[in-house]
Amino acid sequence: MREIHFNVFGRLIAVVGTSGNWSAFILGSDGKRKLADFIVPNFLAEEELCQYLADHFHESATPSNNGVFQVYGSEKD
Repeated sequence: MREIHFNVFGRLIAVVGTSGNWSAFILGSDGKRKLADFIVPNFLAEEELCQYLADHFHESATPSNNGVFQVYGSEKD
């Protein structure tokens, strides 16, 4: 099972699973996680996750938090 962390406009999100079965979690600063209130489509490949999150949350962008990038996890882990 894969776990990939993304910084999504300043918010940490973990996507867990494999292609065809993704679950998303909001990561808290205290180390806790809660199930996200959005769905990551099962048809997305791992390399499409970052762009999906950017498209989904684009309205959350601010001048100081204007990007989405992977911070942990990759196919090569």
